[in-house]
Parts: sequence; structure tokens; C-alpha cells
Amino acid sequence: MAEVRIALDEPRPAEGAGRGVVLAAAAACGAIVANLYYAQPLVDLIARDLGVAATLASAVVALTQVGYAIGLLILAPLVDLVESRRLLTVTLAAAAAALVVAAIAPNGAVFLSASLLIGVASVAAQMLLPLVAGMEPEASRGRVVGTIMSGLLFGILLARPVAGVVADAFGWRAMFGLSAVLMAVTAVALRALIPSRRPESRMSYGELIGSMAELLARYPTLRRRALYQATMFAAFSIFWTASPMRLAGEYGWSHSMIGLFALAGASGALIAPFAGRMADAGHTRSGTLIAIAAGAAGMALAGFDWTLGLAGLLLGAIVLDMGVQANMILGQREIYGLDAAARGRINGLYVAILFLGGAVGSALTSPVFTHFGWIGVAIVGAALPLAALVAACLERPAH
Repeated sequence: MAEVRIALDEPRPAEGAGRGVVLAAAAACGAIVANLYYAQPLVDLIARDLGVAATLASAVVALTQVGYAIGLLILAPLVDLVESRRLLTVTLAAAAAALVVAAIAPNGAVFLSASLLIGVASVAAQMLLPLVAGMEPEASRGRVVGTIMSGLLFGILLARPVAGVVADAFGWRAMFGLSAVLMAVTAVALRALIPSRRPESRMSYGELIGSMAELLARYPTLRRRALYQATMFAAFSIFWTASPMRLAGEYGWSHSMIGLFALAGASGALIAPFAGRMADAGHTRSGTLIAIAAGAAGMALAGFDWTLGLAGLLLGAIVLDMGVQANMILGQREIYGLDAAARGRINGLYVAILFLGGAVGSALTSPVFTHFGWIGVAIVGAALPLAALVAACLERPAH
């Protein structure tokens, strides 16, 4: 495989990217990745307005996640090939354009196509993360990944309440128009704040993409961590796609109230810095077992809302989100140490696989919820991380 060397226009100080750059990256990642989740609490509104069948309604969310996985495989690797500022600017401009199409979509086919493209272009978040993490020395990389991932998770979780409030006040289309404006502002801000990074690669684009299969085959750690997180993210997607339907149907909540419920999960972001420091301290294996177990426990608690009421749903959301976030950070901290020259491709593979898991979870939600109800959703959602937990327990610790 051809060698890839990295050059920066300006040398970075030994202490890393700097707090300002890290915080800017965290805020930008949150704003970008929120695009994947605005539709989640609005599925019924969008489906009814655009004539999408009830059994296909969750495809609104699943297609965005599939698009994100595609973007991670065909666009995120460009971090190892293309100058950083230009790459981020073009990708965010494409995201803004796709959001405009979604906002004015006349029918379900156009909206679903736009959803796929929104997912592809929102991969800018996963271009930014390895760029900034790569500026950090090994000893503090977990802390920086945790900080940026906190911003990313806040974006995921705030997307739902914001979408609900905006939809109630101005209609669901307004949310996508507002996000298009936000992407344009983010592109300008990142161009000013993020240092230019110019990879000096001898690879063609075809060679770069082709090398990803080799990387996946070469690193069992990458395969293992990606599959663990794919099951966790499937459970996460199942919960956050089905819970709005549960709250609207069983509890009679409005979209604004459903959106505010999602704020409960924002407490999961508080685990991010702790998880990053745990990884830096060498406790990745024990942290992984706890995080995956939390994912299964969260879904189980949510399934008991018929006994525990809203408290079960609320506690389940918090525990699930903390587990998903912690396992994500522990996994990224581990894979970023595999190959510095291929960090963009490795991160792209990792997140693409986990988002495919999320897409499977989203696609399963509507048929499972329709035929087996909320209990069926909880059982399927808990079974996936339980399978990962068994595999993690059987994993032989590295010596």
C-alpha cells in the first residue's frame, strides 16, 4: 500500500490542537450530525404530509443513516487525500443544498432521496473528528475525542426537541430550512478556525478506497469495535425512533413535549469526558463491558414503562445513551492508535459499520412496533447489545 504522509501548513504546538479548536470542532460536529435526527420525532408528520405508508415511515430515518454510512465509505477517506478546509467547505455546502431540497420536497420520493443525500453530506462531522484528534499527542487523545463526542451527542439529542418545537410552531419543513442556513454558517466558521492540513499522498482516489478493505482485514480491533458499536447503535436507533410513537400513542404527548423528553438523554453526554479519561488510563476493556451492559439495561428499563410509567422510559433513555456514548469513545480511542496515516479511512470504516447497524435498527422499528408493540421493540433493542456483551466477554484481553 502506498505511503501516506501528512503535512500541516503551520506546525501545531506540542500540546495539541488547542482548546478553542477542540470546542469549535465539538460544536460543529453537534450541528452537523443533528441533520441525521431532525426527522426522527417528525416521522408521523412527514409521512402523513407526503403520503408515505405507515409501515415504511421509519425509512425516513433509515435512509439518512444509510446515506451517512455511504458517505463514510466514499467521502470520509478523503481526509487522507484532500486539503482539510476545502474538503469541509464543499461537503457542508452539499449538506445545505440537500436540506433545502428536503424543505421544499413535494412528495415522499423527493424527500426520501434528499434524506439519503443529507446523510451522505453530513459525514463532514466524521471528517472533522479525526482531523482534530490527530493533532493531539497519544496521552491526551482520549480526552479530546471525549470532548468532541460530547458535542456530537448533544447535537444528536438536542436535534429532537428542537425539531419538535420548530415543527409545532412553523411546520416540519421549517426545520430543514433552518438547518440549511446553519450548515452554511458552520462551513464559514470552520474555514476560519480549523488549521489547514494537506496530506501528501501518492494514492489515487481508487487506491484510497480500495485500501479500506485491506485495513478492515488487517485490524481485528477495528472489526471488533465496529461490530460492538453497531449493535449498540441499532438499539439506540430503535429506542429513539419508537419512543416518539409510544409517547404520542400511549401518553398523548405533543411533538414539543416529545422533543423535550429527548433532553433527558442529553445527560448521556456527561459520560464522554470520563470515558475518554478511562481509555487514556488503560481501562478500555472493563469500560467496554460496563458500557455494553448499560445499553441492554437501558432498553430493558424502557420496556417496563407499563409498570414504571414515564420513569421507566426516562431512566431507560439515560442509561442507554450513556452506554452508547461511552462505548463509542472507547472504541474510537482504540482504533485511532492503529495507523496514523490511515486514520480517516479507519474512522470512516468504524462509523460506517455502526451507522449501518443504526439503519437496520431504524428500519426494523416500524414493523416490530406495528406487529408486536412496545414490548417487542424493547426485546429486540435489548437483545442486540446483549449479543455484543457475550462476544466482548469471550474476547481475549490483549497482553
